[in-house]
Amino acid sequence: MSGKNISYFTPSITDDEISEVLDTLKSGWLTMGPKTIAFEEQIAEYTGAKYAVAVNSCTAALHLSLIGLGIGSGDEVITTPFTFASTGNVIVHTGAKPVFVDIQPDTYNIDPELIKEAITPKTKAIIPVHYAGQPCDIQAITEIASDYNVKVIEDAAHAIGAEYKGNKIGCFGDTTCFSFYATKNMTTGDGGAVTTNDKKLADRMRSLRLHGITKDAWKRYSDQGSWYYEIEVCGWKYNMTDIQAAIGLHQIKKLDEFCNIRREYADMYNKALSDCDGLITPRIVGDVKHVFHLYPLLLEDYDRSQFIKHMNSAGIGCSVHFIPLHLHPFYREAYGFTYGDYPVAESVYEREVSLPLYPKMPLTDVHYVIQKTLEIIKHE
Repeated sequence: MSGKNISYFTPSITDDEISEVLDTLKSGWLTMGPKTIAFEEQIAEYTGAKYAVAVNSCTAALHLSLIGLGIGSGDEVITTPFTFASTGNVIVHTGAKPVFVDIQPDTYNIDPELIKEAITPKTKAIIPVHYAGQPCDIQAITEIASDYNVKVIEDAAHAIGAEYKGNKIGCFGDTTCFSFYATKNMTTGDGGAVTTNDKKLADRMRSLRLHGITKDAWKRYSDQGSWYYEIEVCGWKYNMTDIQAAIGLHQIKKLDEFCNIRREYADMYNKALSDCDGLITPRIVGDVKHVFHLYPLLLEDYDRSQFIKHMNSAGIGCSVHFIPLHLHPFYREAYGFTYGDYPVAESVYEREVSLPLYPKMPLTDVHYVIQKTLEIIKHE
């Protein structure tokens, strides 16, 4: 067993975030209030969107987007099977049917050409996932959506800070949903946000995130507030808190730096591993700026379980992203999916392993991961 201990991920939290959280705790205002509002303004400014709605998770952002856009029972929503549970689950929770489309073999993102084939009169929305931090061909997707009069909800859980044709991800679709979970490129501990350029939709999602009432806590309990409120629609408890926003206020200021370090480390991995037989390193395709939330390495001729076992023995944490949704028991039983339905997603999943990559990772650890990866693959 190695003396090394390189975790798969460690968040980058400094005294800035800690001091801001302490200030929040001392202020007596812990739930959604002034810091959440300030954080929303920063998210909107950073992404170039007109409006941002802070919530408690990207899952909530996706769900509010679907509900806010009127997606419900009898509708169909197209997305990729190569994603985390939340992308598909929120569709199911609205009463709509998830319709999966296979991924591209080079980007691991949803294939726009296959989207066209999956559209039916029941299709009401498309949820493209910017896998690993590489933007989808969002222009092609929005053009298809426009042709068929369907909505686009971007799942950008991996992609805060990424760019498509020189513009930040956050304002291409009808909504864009971000995750600030602990492992993401920036964090609020947990949490998320949804951006949009539609004021009416933003206002509706703000209401839905807090039970559907007309006034949030800030509007009710601040100096200018009033205790009176009304329930206009039946909503959820999806709001972000000021404790979370306090972390985010400083994380977003460092986000570009975080992303630059991720790109630097990914470039080191690529240069060292791309010429090794048996390994396929991630590609950057199109006019995009990848932010490498994940570094998905594909093993061609090496058993993944053994690879991860050897890496763990060397003190290196790894992960796998993702088991395609159509292979999970719920989706197989509810919708009749089976192995072979989406061969590209299945092939990538069976070979994929995510190497550790995060801004707090010392350069010596990056070199060590490279060294051990090559030793294992080459059987040295």
